[in-house]
Amino acid sequence: MKKIYLVLLVTTLFSASMFSQEKTENKDVSKNFNEVKINGLYLVLGAFDLTYERTINEESAFGVNVFLPFDDDINDDVNYYISPYYRFYFGKKYAAGFFLEGFGMLNSTKEYNYLIGSNTTTKESITDFALGIGLGGKWVTSSGFVGELSLGLGRNLFNNDRYDYEIIGKVGITVGYRF
Repeated sequence: MKKIYLVLLVTTLFSASMFSQEKTENKDVSKNFNEVKINGLYLVLGAFDLTYERTINEESAFGVNVFLPFDDDINDDVNYYISPYYRFYFGKKYAAGFFLEGFGMLNSTKEYNYLIGSNTTTKESITDFALGIGLGGKWVTSSGFVGELSLGLGRNLFNNDRYDYEIIGKVGITVGYRF
């Protein structure tokens, strides 16, 4: 009788440990990751373009990037933009590889009005909202380093009769970290 209890006890403990290992493996696979990135291309040109991204599952993620110029050459045209986005990934790794992106963009630009007769200029900031699409590729190392190339085009929806910024673009050579 003691042998039967011993066999049942060992079988139960062995089964419980097998289920425990299976649950931890599935939990790690379905974990959502956070990413913080900076656009190196815009940094060289004179602006900060910072991005936060959160994975939803192995094929999709959402995020937001903020563009703030610090160089006077870029600051003369663009005040800022804030761009939330959604990405769908086609790669074999978790939320990596080739992606398609849909984004919105709240942007502020400066309009210049030149009066020929009196040689005066007036500046006016114009805020607009754009919708666009993009594509790119993301590479993630096992230690969490992220590299990304992306390109997006969109169209401003309002104020198109007042200034020349109908089409907007986003270009990125981005590096960051996934945690």
